[in-house]
Amino acid sequence: MSSVSYHISNLLEKMTSTDKDFRFMATNDLMLELQKDSIKLDEDSERRVVTMLLKLLEDKNGEVQNLAVKCLAPLVSKVKEPQVETMVDVLCSNMTSDKEQLRDISSMGLKTVIAELPLTSSGLTLTGSVCKKITSQLIGAMGKHDDVSVQLEALDILSDMLGRLSGALVSFHSSLLSSLLPQLTSPRMAVRKRSILALGHLVPCCSPALFSQLTEHLMKELAKGPPTSMTRTYIQCLATISRQGGHRVGEHLEKLIPMVVKFTGVEDDELREYCFQAFEAFIRRCPKEMSPHIATVTQLCLKYMTFDPNYNYDDNEEEDEDRMDIDDELEEDDEYSDDDDMSWKVRRSSIKCLEALISTRLDLLLSFYSSICPALLARFKEREENVRADVFTAFSTLLRQTRVASTGSRLVPATVKALHRQLKEKSIKFRQGCFCLLTELAHTVPGALEEHIPALIPGIVFSLTDKSTLSTMRIDALSFFNVLLLSHPPQAFQPHMQVLLPPVIACIEDTFYKITSEALLVIQHLVKVMRPQGQAGGFDPKPFVKEVFSVTMKRLKATDIDQEVKERAISCMGHIVCHLGDHLRAEVQAVLAIFLERLKNEITRLTAVRTITLIAASPLKIDMSPILPEALSVLGSFLRKNQRALKLGTLACLTALVTHHAASIKPAALEPVLSELPTLVDESDMHVSQVSITLLTGMAKAYPSTLAKISSSVLPGVFRLIHSPLLQGSTLEAILEYLQALVLSKTSNLSYSQLLKSLMEPFHRSQSSADGSIVHRQSYHSVAHCVAALSSASPKETPGTVAGFIQQVKNPGSPEAARVLALLCLGEVGRKGSLGGSKEVQGVILEAFSSTSEEVKTAASCALGSMAVGCLSDYLPFLLKEISAQPRRQYLLLHSLKEVIRSSSLSPHVESVWALLFQNCECQEEGTRNLVAECLGKLTLVNPAALLPRLKQQLKTGSPLARSTVVTAIKFTIVDHPAPIDSLLKDCIGDFLKTLQDEDINVRRIALVMFNSAAHNKPSLIRGLLGRVLPHLYKETQIRKDLIREVEMGPFKHTVDDGLDVRKAAFECMYSLLDSCLEGLDILQFLDHVEEGLKDHYDIRMLTFLMLARLVSLCPAAVLQRLDRLVEPLKATVTTKVKAGSVKQEFEKQEELRRSAMRAVAALLAVPEVERSPSMAEFANQIKTSTDMASIYQSIKGGEGGGIGATESMDMS
Repeated sequence: MSSVSYHISNLLEKMTSTDKDFRFMATNDLMLELQKDSIKLDEDSERRVVTMLLKLLEDKNGEVQNLAVKCLAPLVSKVKEPQVETMVDVLCSNMTSDKEQLRDISSMGLKTVIAELPLTSSGLTLTGSVCKKITSQLIGAMGKHDDVSVQLEALDILSDMLGRLSGALVSFHSSLLSSLLPQLTSPRMAVRKRSILALGHLVPCCSPALFSQLTEHLMKELAKGPPTSMTRTYIQCLATISRQGGHRVGEHLEKLIPMVVKFTGVEDDELREYCFQAFEAFIRRCPKEMSPHIATVTQLCLKYMTFDPNYNYDDNEEEDEDRMDIDDELEEDDEYSDDDDMSWKVRRSSIKCLEALISTRLDLLLSFYSSICPALLARFKEREENVRADVFTAFSTLLRQTRVASTGSRLVPATVKALHRQLKEKSIKFRQGCFCLLTELAHTVPGALEEHIPALIPGIVFSLTDKSTLSTMRIDALSFFNVLLLSHPPQAFQPHMQVLLPPVIACIEDTFYKITSEALLVIQHLVKVMRPQGQAGGFDPKPFVKEVFSVTMKRLKATDIDQEVKERAISCMGHIVCHLGDHLRAEVQAVLAIFLERLKNEITRLTAVRTITLIAASPLKIDMSPILPEALSVLGSFLRKNQRALKLGTLACLTALVTHHAASIKPAALEPVLSELPTLVDESDMHVSQVSITLLTGMAKAYPSTLAKISSSVLPGVFRLIHSPLLQGSTLEAILEYLQALVLSKTSNLSYSQLLKSLMEPFHRSQSSADGSIVHRQSYHSVAHCVAALSSASPKETPGTVAGFIQQVKNPGSPEAARVLALLCLGEVGRKGSLGGSKEVQGVILEAFSSTSEEVKTAASCALGSMAVGCLSDYLPFLLKEISAQPRRQYLLLHSLKEVIRSSSLSPHVESVWALLFQNCECQEEGTRNLVAECLGKLTLVNPAALLPRLKQQLKTGSPLARSTVVTAIKFTIVDHPAPIDSLLKDCIGDFLKTLQDEDINVRRIALVMFNSAAHNKPSLIRGLLGRVLPHLYKETQIRKDLIREVEMGPFKHTVDDGLDVRKAAFECMYSLLDSCLEGLDILQFLDHVEEGLKDHYDIRMLTFLMLARLVSLCPAAVLQRLDRLVEPLKATVTTKVKAGSVKQEFEKQEELRRSAMRAVAALLAVPEVERSPSMAEFANQIKTSTDMASIYQSIKGGEGGGIGATESMDMS
């Protein structure tokens, strides 16, 4: 006998002991053994363990029984199928026993076994056979009408089993339905409720025929007009199957809705509640099918949300009624309240139904303002606490939807009027609801509460000072006050400072740290209100300064307080010194000394750095000289720390000190800082480099003497940065300013010529250098900008430099890199206007256009555009003349013209440029045509009112090529920031989108590209046109046989699909619409086309997999409706294998396609309800059991930046 069997035998022997403690310990030890992964039982041990545990279920001691049940869980996976079946048989027969305790423990045992049955394919046979055994026994137990408790247990276990293993019970679904339906007529309410629950678990996985059978049965029973109690059950069952079965109820709604509407008229509150719950489920699960019934349901909700027959709301209460009257009224409420009154349930369910409507139907938002919004505002007086909370929730949902739709200022006055008196209610829950709602309102319509602030302040003060108020209520009030201060101008609060400050100051003294912390934040914003920077105000803060200072100082000095309070106290005091420092005089030095201490403390140092930055930049010119030497030394040490936020904060602080307090800082005090700066200028962190260079620029201006010391250590890093391919934007701007500061400092070893030489050096040696890749294209442009900046700082040196560049371009022996750089430098120097109209330069540029090198030609094109920007009158006529005269150089010259249009005001020359562009808009070369279109688009932005109608006119007159150019030009007028053209474009973009119906396929493709640009950058332009545009968009997603042709390539035939590019453009538009115009889409219709795309060409499938993953996160309910149709193409892609003899690219392509499909599958599997679909459950199982698919799935779940979220974006450039 093995050691395991011997040990188990010993335990089993102890379990037969008469001592209950022995039995308990032995069972516990057995459970620990069974939980070990390594344990293997022989057949005899399995049988004996199962027999013993089943015997222990009948033990007299309850604790032993419970342990025996727990042992069943690990045992299921350790024993073979016959033993599991034995366990199930015994448990099922015990469950129908007459002994109540044995019944209870056996049903617990069955639930434990069900929870442990394996879901993997290897264990499915065991699971299936066990489930069948349990199901047949349970169906028998349900028929045993004489004992209700047996029925209840059987229904409970059945619900558990269907919830977890419904897929394994498909063959039993029909008999389960037959046995569950009679239970709906049981005289016992508990039996009926559990039957409904079990039916709810059955619905997601059952066949459509069975679902229809269930729904029709319910409709047939309801049509008979059963007693009210039975009607309640059937309606409740309808709501449950709608919630669980989702879209499948949709096809029965035409018959169901009139029935449910009829039952809302029955005088029974619970029945009405269930009717509204059913409506809510229909609205959430079948939004499209509910559209015809929305008006009916809305009317019913509006009628019953005020249904309160036992109470008379007095609408004529005076606005200025004092608090006592309100208290009396609340006492009266109690007299009216009736324990048997269930009308609140009707009101609550109708309001929840309205909330479902608001959250699912963004398209009806405008009509909700006139219908639902006033009704909700009127219900703010609701007497029942829970119902009023739901009214607030529904109104908050309306506000959130309003924020999405960017309308809603009309809601403000009525909302404030309905809420402001309720801020003084006794009920904490009411007040919290009011504050949440007002916060939502402030976020939805920023600044709109300004004129209502006098009405809101008494409510805020009441919640802060009321003795009975809970701490959470105070925090909510302070939090709302904070939002109010941030979103409204200071002038709105200044008149009320006398009333507002005392309660907030009292909150700072509170013992609960959260309240203190919130109050300090409010004081920080109130200090800004007292004296806003940059505004000359008539408000005198003097009376309040001492009080605010002393209470904050007390918290600032304390060291035994919470971290959050410490940080808020530092920050608050910083704002006090920054805004009101001139009223504090002597106290400022004491505060600065404390800040220095906090700067040395690791926990508070970051907050202290930010606060010192704030004070240093204060317009009050606070004297910081006493702490500067020591502070600079500490700040210097922070630059060595490996904490990025601290490093950036320190650099910003040093820049503020050097800029505003240079006179108080001795150059020697900067030594600790200077020694740390060289290592920070590095391309590994561009932002830190930028802030470091800004600091160096400040030092160069304030302390030229320090430059000589650090130039040798810092400059190599700066030049490395300039030659880096990563340099651009604000970091480049910072470097330009630094170089100009160096030249202007007149330091001997940092002269113009030396800096110029260092900049140019890599370009002169790059050809001969062993490492030719040292110079990146971006660094040419960076160096050109730097040269122009140096020239503008040293105008005397410029002519010599320009002459040198011209020689360089002319000299055929110069390396290509040096000629390209010389041209770009000439361009940038010319942009600053330092060249004049030099004929020699024009000749050099024209000569460069004839170069054999593409790089030189492109640089010449860039340079000519830049020069023309700097001296329009000299270069633009020359440029236009050349475009007309030189058709072969047109592409390069148009690039120059594009630069001119982009960077300068062309007002006097618009007509001549416009005419020239239209002469070339029908060019055969697509690249040139696109450039003409871009120039036209950018030119239209110069004077949209005059030029946009002319573009529109061209649509009617031009050839297909001209139309495509005009539509592309419109694409370039759509910019991603607000522009004067927007309103004009919105009015006429519909005319340009009519080209989606053009007979020319290329024009249609370009129209789709333009539509995509609008959807991506400025969706407001096209939201109103979706109804007209979408049918044409969807039409372009279809494969057209007449556009597919066969091309013979030698012995091979190759299929060419001329419609592929148009389809790709259409699917890209669909993807953009998901992000920007979701509320305007009929998602189910949208999914039809996505489904077609899943079977299309490689490129389109890649797109539709992305779309599917996105749709899952945006509207899972709709995707679940179409799940069975979507699974097949996904499965087909994931399981496809490439033919053995295929080329490497084919393998890579297919692998990428499979990964993309698997991402969509992973997104689907993340939705909890997905595995209720039999086809999806089967597919998920297939993935788990296939090594190949499982590895792809795991790599997507675990790798690639943390799963699906990272893959949902698409390059829209």
